[in-house]
Amino acid sequence: MSLKISIVTTTYNAATTLESCMHSVLGQDYPNIEYIVIDGGSTDNSVQLIKDKAAQFPHIQWVSEPDKGIYDALNKGIAMATGEVVGFVHADDMIADEHCISAIAAAFEAHGVDGVYGDLHYVEAAKPNKRVRNWKSCDFKPELLPQGWMPAHPTLYLKTAVYRKYGDFDTSYHIASDYEFMLRIFKQQALRFYYLPKTLVKMRTGGVSNRNFKNIIQKSKEDLRALQAHKIGGLWTLWLKNSSKLQQFF
Repeated sequence: MSLKISIVTTTYNAATTLESCMHSVLGQDYPNIEYIVIDGGSTDNSVQLIKDKAAQFPHIQWVSEPDKGIYDALNKGIAMATGEVVGFVHADDMIADEHCISAIAAAFEAHGVDGVYGDLHYVEAAKPNKRVRNWKSCDFKPELLPQGWMPAHPTLYLKTAVYRKYGDFDTSYHIASDYEFMLRIFKQQALRFYYLPKTLVKMRTGGVSNRNFKNIIQKSKEDLRALQAHKIGGLWTLWLKNSSKLQQFF
C-alpha cells in the first residue's frame, strides 16, 4: 500500500488565493493523500469554498475556528494528521505540478529518509506563472547550517514521527518559527534527509516575513535568537543566511 501523505493548508481570509491552492493539492496524481484545511475563522467566503470542496472530495478534513497565528494553525494540522508523512501548502502557495507528491513519496520509499525537500519558485501574486525568484537547494551537510543554509520550508515533507519525537512549531516565535524548527531537526544526527532536485512549490510574493521593514527586523531578531538557542551561529551566520538569497534573483 502506498505511503499516506497528510497535506495541511492554513488559511485566514484568503479566499482570493485559496481556491488555486486547494486545486493544486486536489489535482495531484498521487492516490493516498489526506488533505487537512485549518481556517482561522475567516469572514470572507473561505469557509463556503472549503465546504464546497469537502463535499466533492471526501479525503478533506477541515476546521474553522480562531487561532493564535499561523504556527498555532500548523500545529493543529500536525495534530490532526494520520499520514506517515506531513507537508504544508499555505493558502497563498501552490504545488508546482500534479506529479510533485508522487515524486516526494517515491523519494521517501527509495531512500528510506526522514525528510524530503526540493526547490521553490517565488511568483508574482497576480501572475502565478511569472517567476521572480528561484530558490534552488542542495544536498544537506551539517556544516551548511552555520553558513546560513536552510531548505525552503514549504518544500519540506517530514515523517510524522519526527514531529512526535522532536516537537512541533514554537509559537513564541511569531515569524521565524519555521526556521527555528528546521534548525532543531536538521542538527539531529539521527535524522536523514533527501534533496529532490525538482520545483515543488510556487509561492506568491508578499509573505508575512518580508511584508514590511518592521517584519524584516522582527524576523532577523527571531532568526538570531533561534541560531543562538541551538548554538549554531550568530550575527555572521545571519548575514550569510540573508545575503545568500540574492542569488535567487539571477
